[in-house]
Amino acid sequence: MAEFPFEISPMFEGERVRKEGMFVELGGPKSLGLELVRAKPMDEIEDDKVTIVGPDLKDMEEGKTYPWAMIFNVGGELVEPDLESVIERRVHDFINYCQGIMHLNQRYDVWMRISKDTAAKLDSLEPFGKAVMMLFKTELPFIEKMQVTFYTDQAEVEKQMTEAKEIFKARDARTKDLHDEDVDVFYGCTLCQSFAPTNVCVVSPDRVSLCGAINWFDGRAAAKVDPEGPQFSIDKGELLDANTGEYSGVNEVAKKLSSGEYEKVKLHSFFDAPHTSCGCFEVVGFYIPEVDGIGWVNREYQGMAPNGLGFSTMAGQTGGGKQIVGFLGIGVNYFYSPKFIQADGGWNRVVWLPSMLKENIDEAIPEDIKDKIATEKDATDIESLKAFLQEKNHPVVANWAAAEEEEEEEEEGEEEVAVEAAPMMMPAAGFQMPAMPAMPMMSGGASGIKLTFKNAKITIDRMIISEKKEKK
Repeated sequence: MAEFPFEISPMFEGERVRKEGMFVELGGPKSLGLELVRAKPMDEIEDDKVTIVGPDLKDMEEGKTYPWAMIFNVGGELVEPDLESVIERRVHDFINYCQGIMHLNQRYDVWMRISKDTAAKLDSLEPFGKAVMMLFKTELPFIEKMQVTFYTDQAEVEKQMTEAKEIFKARDARTKDLHDEDVDVFYGCTLCQSFAPTNVCVVSPDRVSLCGAINWFDGRAAAKVDPEGPQFSIDKGELLDANTGEYSGVNEVAKKLSSGEYEKVKLHSFFDAPHTSCGCFEVVGFYIPEVDGIGWVNREYQGMAPNGLGFSTMAGQTGGGKQIVGFLGIGVNYFYSPKFIQADGGWNRVVWLPSMLKENIDEAIPEDIKDKIATEKDATDIESLKAFLQEKNHPVVANWAAAEEEEEEEEEGEEEVAVEAAPMMMPAAGFQMPAMPAMPMMSGGASGIKLTFKNAKITIDRMIISEKKEKK
């Protein structure tokens, strides 16, 4: 790899290029960013050719952000259109192998940065393009020929973006008539585990990958040509719960991939053992307890949700390959699934979407709920959201009355729980329970504290009371 002016190694995969060390930014939230792979006949590809349309690296101004599109043409005897998105998803890996070049996200929201140190070694983006193609052909030998065009001209990037979104839409539509119950095998993906070590990405006909780039057909094609690769088959096993989407085979893989951190993953549940969230997800869902509803915010939305948080903040809380109850990362195409969070009310539980996202997924939203879902134009905080939902008579409003009635009934029949300064379990023989200071009275009556729990689910695996040793 000495022919390249920068180092290339998987050790750079988790490298971050911070703003202070950045030479230029390509794509990202302030501009347009795109990556697309197209399968082409071998005679239409000039192997290893790099074309740059727009300003090259030497023509760019330090600290600026530029529009960005990467269009890769690939060919080979085994290359077929079903592999396009699979190859596309590896762009993330191979670019991040290049020292000083950071790549985030996928498809039409790519975000890249080139560090000052790496830019100082380059006059052009051509060596970078050649390095990435070298990695592709080394790691995926079924690719026999490859060429790439980089676009940094605004008009050209916009043109490529329009065409690419139609291609992505056609890819996503392939699973429309195929459902989880129609197949015996799901597919897993470990591409994000370098950033999210315990992530368990399960791709089924009714649930696209979190990044939105891999559907069930893509997983099948990838596992076929690269059995030892990051996409692999999962025997779905026994159906344990149709409503939540729980399968014995998925649970087994979840335990294995998370190194035992998770015992189960339910594909269509928001609250109960939800799918893990990596960090590459296109949309993050968030529970709003004040209205007992769920909001969703996409990566491109720059404003705040009614809970006072933006996408980046919620993504930081949600990502890392964790099961976070109350937050959930998904791919945009999951909105079109007939099993979309069906265990928790589906679309009848959705109360807020950014207007840009709502417009983009208009066809996925049932007509009877569409006008009852607020956007930032209708609600910017909890109070305005609550007022909007009441005015539109959203389905969650009926739950508010039921919850109030239940609370009143609980208050009428509530029992006091006094916590006395006494042992909470039988001590072992010879053990002297330490004296506990008297606690302040919080209600009249007997000595102790009155604790009232409403609509609470409390689990205590273990409680230990030990004597504090004073230092001598």
